Amino acid sequence: MEELYAKIPAPAFILNESLLRANLEKLAYVSKQADVQIILALKGYALWKSFPLIRKYLQGATASSLNEVLLCNEYMGTRAHTYAPAYSKHEIKEIADKSSHITFNSLNQYHAYKDICIKTCTRMGLRVNPGYSDITTDLYNPCSPNSRLGIPAHELQHGVPDHITGLHFHALCENNSYSLERVLASFEERFKHIIPHMQWINMGGGHLITQADYDIEHLISILKAFKQKYSAHIILEPGGAVGWQTGVLKSTILDIVNYGETPTAILDVSFAAHMPDTLEMPYRPSIWGASKEPIEGYIPYRMGGQTCLAGDFLDAYYFPKPLAIGDSIFLEDMMHYTMVKTTMFNGVHHPSIYILKEKGNIECAREFVYDDYKKRLS
Repeated sequence: MEELYAKIPAPAFILNESLLRANLEKLAYVSKQADVQIILALKGYALWKSFPLIRKYLQGATASSLNEVLLCNEYMGTRAHTYAPAYSKHEIKEIADKSSHITFNSLNQYHAYKDICIKTCTRMGLRVNPGYSDITTDLYNPCSPNSRLGIPAHELQHGVPDHITGLHFHALCENNSYSLERVLASFEERFKHIIPHMQWINMGGGHLITQADYDIEHLISILKAFKQKYSAHIILEPGGAVGWQTGVLKSTILDIVNYGETPTAILDVSFAAHMPDTLEMPYRPSIWGASKEPIEGYIPYRMGGQTCLAGDFLDAYYFPKPLAIGDSIFLEDMMHYTMVKTTMFNGVHHPSIYILKEKGNIECAREFVYDDYKKRLS
């Protein structure tokens, strides 16, 4: 395996197709056993060259923009389940035409666009705030008291308007089934006068079903209990769980500088441009052959990004032997959310995208060139 990775030029995102299939098999198992629909959240994973494999296991995709709607139609081969905080007038007709479901974030938006959706036979739903979340990072918590995402229960105390057939909530971020159980208790308490009348309930994303210690059977049991109680069609839309631990970002050390207390290995990738969650969340990725914590005898190195942003670095990792210019550094778990958030800040070369196929061959899915940078701005 190491020989195959060595053949791929850095910088590059590398998807391991066998690991992706293993995740998809787990998701398909949950879908079958709980009799629920699991779809791909494009905001978390949109590597469309792998969609032919994903289509064998998942039943569609959820979109949050016209571009994602178009991607779903073209490469997942189906109309999208669509939610956005707001829709624009010049896009809504095409979005509705290419969406099987549209979820509105406000009653204003529903009243503005319901007639268009009726004409396109698009099922309409409302996103609601379930009033509870286990998420501790405010940047990722959609259920805070002042959240702009999801209609609060008091606005729907008299029920929902005509033509609304479903409710949607999103309250998880890499959480387990026990978090979902707590969210469901709050959701049911706040919307118990509406849920029995709904044909479908979308429980959003953030279900980290493919994590090694996730209690899959517990998830199945609570989904089956909810279905038995309300007879509604249930939809889950994980993004992170699809790409979880399925690939790496390969980089090369360009220089090592000894400014300050700890030497810094300057890489040919950027945390700000290519791995923004490492600075925003903050999310601290694992690195092959290194420890995140001090080990006696190990040597500390900060990882420095290639942009001129002062904060484009990660604090020290610990290596068993000295690093050298030209060494490869592999950052783990870089398939979900990371790639969809990349930018071309500073004009830094964007990593290529490679797929390590199940039969052992290597496919270059995309290489980025000067034209990609130039055409983004004019």
